[in-house]
Amino acid sequence: MKKNKEILDYDSYDTTEFIDKNNQKTLNDIGIKLPKEAPTKVISIRIPTSLYNNIRAYSTNLDIPYQATIKILLEKGIKKEISSGVSK
Repeated sequence: MKKNKEILDYDSYDTTEFIDKNNQKTLNDIGIKLPKEAPTKVISIRIPTSLYNNIRAYSTNLDIPYQATIKILLEKGIKKEISSGVSK
């Protein structure tokens, strides 16, 4: 654990002096790998208010956030459609 003097030093000095601009590091140098694609996508959909209210009520009964419930229901529905071989 840092001593109080060390902590006070960081509070009172310009810490940019400690950075060596000639020896810059990349994320790979420090062992961080970013995913190739974001794990989720943000979408916006319009649904009837009654459906929205039903989803919210169902989510409350399950004690799960409604957006998580929507994801679960979509995934189950898609899996069911795929497994039944329905395609156009």
